[in-house]
Amino acid sequence: MKREIIFLIEESVDGGYEAKALGESIYTQAESYEQIKENIKDAVMCHFEEDSRPLFIRYHFVKDEVIAI
Repeated sequence: MKREIIFLIEESVDGGYEAKALGESIYTQAESYEQIKENIKDAVMCHFEEDSRPLFIRYHFVKDEVIAI
């Protein structure tokens, strides 16, 4: 059993958020930050059997910003 699973969360080009698990084939998206966290939890629950489910979910939020100088 893995102790934790890590998700990379990014703002979507089309609006909202996208999340991808590192090392697993899990992907989800949502319109709000609160909803993406719920969708991630649901995706993990569906992807793993109860006895092999990670104990923790870690979020890495990536936000690209461009400023003019």
